[in-house]
Amino acid sequence: MILLVSLFCKNKLSQFLSKFDSSCNEILYYHNHMLILGIETSCDETAVALYDTDKGLLAHVLNSQISLHAPYGGVVPEIASRDHLRCLLPLIKKVLSEANIKKPDVIAYTAGPGLVGALMVGSAVANGLALTWNCEVIPIHHMEGHLLAPMLENEKPTYPFLALLVSGGHSLLVDVKAVGNYKILGTTLDDAIGEAFDKVAKLLDLGYPGGPEISRLAEKGIDDSYNFPRPMLKKPGFDFSFSGLKTAVMLAVKDLKKQGKLEKEKANIAASFQKAAVDSLIGRTLKAAREKNLKRVIVSGGVGANKMLRKNLKKCFEGEVYYPRLEFCTDNAAMIAIAAAHRLNDKIKPSQIEAKARWPMEQINYQMRSKNG
Repeated sequence: MILLVSLFCKNKLSQFLSKFDSSCNEILYYHNHMLILGIETSCDETAVALYDTDKGLLAHVLNSQISLHAPYGGVVPEIASRDHLRCLLPLIKKVLSEANIKKPDVIAYTAGPGLVGALMVGSAVANGLALTWNCEVIPIHHMEGHLLAPMLENEKPTYPFLALLVSGGHSLLVDVKAVGNYKILGTTLDDAIGEAFDKVAKLLDLGYPGGPEISRLAEKGIDDSYNFPRPMLKKPGFDFSFSGLKTAVMLAVKDLKKQGKLEKEKANIAASFQKAAVDSLIGRTLKAAREKNLKRVIVSGGVGANKMLRKNLKKCFEGEVYYPRLEFCTDNAAMIAIAAAHRLNDKIKPSQIEAKARWPMEQINYQMRSKNG
């Protein structure tokens, strides 16, 4: 698979680079700032961004694969990888052309966690371009990208803060002292919150992805129609669990189907589920912030776009709450570029395809990495 990706990318790269002036090897910038090309291909979005450490975000584009995966009710890894191969180089050309830039100073790419085939595409292209352009690369942890996405905004959080990271396959509470100084306080014991939304959407015969569909339907329902459980709220620690909530919804749906009432009750089911899920997230977040004496909270990841979560957390938390704008909650390359801007000391020579399906966040702590040599 690595050889196939490399050969494909080599061919495409030669076609792509032939469209650029050979003078791209010249030194274009004489300041201390850096131009960072960010690449995101961890799942079902192909994204590219260009970030200037002096001027900020210059350009970003994203190609969503939702229409490709929707017929299957979820992400098909092989389809995702193939579409990344199809879209990535044209998107890079588009971003560089729009910004009138010949080449970046460094290329940042998502190295994990994610779908291995999808990650390999981004890594292969990033390293191939870096070899051609004689620049370095920065492998970025996908969840650190989400964690630092609020730094793209004018109002940025200051350290320390508590990060609630809620994307499709991840639910994390992280005590953030500084970049590369992370302590995982809580994670999910079973389903991630995004997975729970998708599975409940399937139970209700809604579209994919489930989060936006559940939220839209919930606006038409009454959120206290069903008393669904709020798992873990009274348990010690800060972990999440959503399997019990999902099971409660499944049993309610089965019962309503037998009674022939499901269609009339779908909106109430969606509203009650969303309220229970949001209550669970907020309850654990408030507990962690209180016990760790943290006055600032950031919320990021796809579920961070949920209107109820945003509204209710600000209402319940006495400190400061920060979010990235909606377009930077879901997977995007701007967050990869901004993460790289905070890790410029991690630049390395392009050498190998790096793709990690699993990658614990603790492994990117500077202290942990120094211990490992």
